Amino acid sequence: MQTSRAPLLPKPARKLAAWCAVALLVAGVAAVFVWLCVVFKAAVTPVLLAILGTALLGPLYRRLLRMRVSPSLAAGITVLAVLVVVGGATYIVVAALIETGDQIVASLRRAALDIAEHFGAAGTSLEDLAENARTLLEKFGGTAASGVISGISVVGQMLATAVLALLLIFFFLRDSDKAAGSLRALVPAGTGDTAEAMARRAFEAVEGFMRGTTLVALVDAVLIGVGLLVLQVPGAVGLAALVFVTAYIPYLGAFLSGAVAVLVALADRGFVIALWVLGVVLAVQVIEGNVLQPMVQSRTVQMHPAAVMLAITAGASVAGILGMLLAVPLTAAATGILGELRARYGSGPASEPAPGPDAGPTG
Repeated sequence: MQTSRAPLLPKPARKLAAWCAVALLVAGVAAVFVWLCVVFKAAVTPVLLAILGTALLGPLYRRLLRMRVSPSLAAGITVLAVLVVVGGATYIVVAALIETGDQIVASLRRAALDIAEHFGAAGTSLEDLAENARTLLEKFGGTAASGVISGISVVGQMLATAVLALLLIFFFLRDSDKAAGSLRALVPAGTGDTAEAMARRAFEAVEGFMRGTTLVALVDAVLIGVGLLVLQVPGAVGLAALVFVTAYIPYLGAFLSGAVAVLVALADRGFVIALWVLGVVLAVQVIEGNVLQPMVQSRTVQMHPAAVMLAITAGASVAGILGMLLAVPLTAAATGILGELRARYGSGPASEPAPGPDAGPTG
C-alpha cells in the first residue's frame, strides 16, 4: 500500500510562493511592455495622445451624433475643433510666456540674489547651486543638440506626431462603435464581456481625468491670474499660463507654478506682497482640494495621492516630461480596470454595475 508523502513546504509557504510567482510574472510582463513602448515610442506616443484627445472630445462627438450628423462628418468637425481650440490655447500660452518670460526670469534671478544676501553662507550655496544647475543644463542642452541634425528636424518630428495623433483621433471617434466588436474578436471566447467591461471602465477613467483636469486647470489659472493682477505682480498673464500648463501634472505642477509666482512677487513687490501671493495660491489649492476635486472625482475613479506621486516619478524616469503628463491618466485607466476586476471577482460587496453597451464609445 502506497503511503501519501507529506508536502515539503507548509500551506502558508506554498501560498506565499504562488503569490511571489504571480508578482514576478506580472512585473516581467509590465517591464517588457514598458520596454516595447520606449523602443516604439515614435508610434506609441501619437496613440496615447490620440486616446487622451478622444477621451476629452468624446462628449462633443456624441452630441453631434445625437444631432443626426454622420459619424465621419462628426469626427471631422471634432478634429477641426481640436485644431481651433488647442491651436488657439497654445498660441495664447506661448505668446504670454514669451512676452513675460524675460521679466519672470529676471525676477527669479533677483529673488535668488536677495535670498543669498539674507541667508549668508546658505544663500551663497543656493546661488552656487543655481549657477551649477545652469551649467549642467547648458552641457545637457549641448549634448542633446549634438544628437539632433537641426532644429527643423525636431519641429518636423513634433508636427508629424501631432498630425498622426489628429488622424488617429478621427478614426478612433468615427469607428468607436466598432471598438467593442474588435475587442471581443481579439480576446478568447467566453471573456468578451469581462474584457469589454474593463475597457469601458478604463476609458471612462481616462475621460473623467482629462475633462476634470482641464476644468481644474482653467479655474486655477483664472483665479491665480486674477489674484496676481490685483496684486500687480509682473508677468501675471504668463504666470497664469504656467499654472494652466503645469496643472496637468497633479500636485507637483501646482507646487512648481506656485513657487515661481511667490518668488517673482518677492523679487519685484517685496515680502508682504509675496505673502499675499502665497495666500492666494494656498486659497486656490484649498478650493481645488475641497470643492473642485471632489466634484470631479465623484464621476470617475479616485486615486490616492501617494499612487499619483509614484506614477509621476515612474513616468518621468521612463519618458521625461511626456511621461509625467501621461503617467496619471494611464494610472487612472489601470485603477478603473482593477476596480472592474474587484467588482466581478472580489469577495467583498459588489460595487456599482459596469455600464452597458449603450454607455458611449470606448475610443
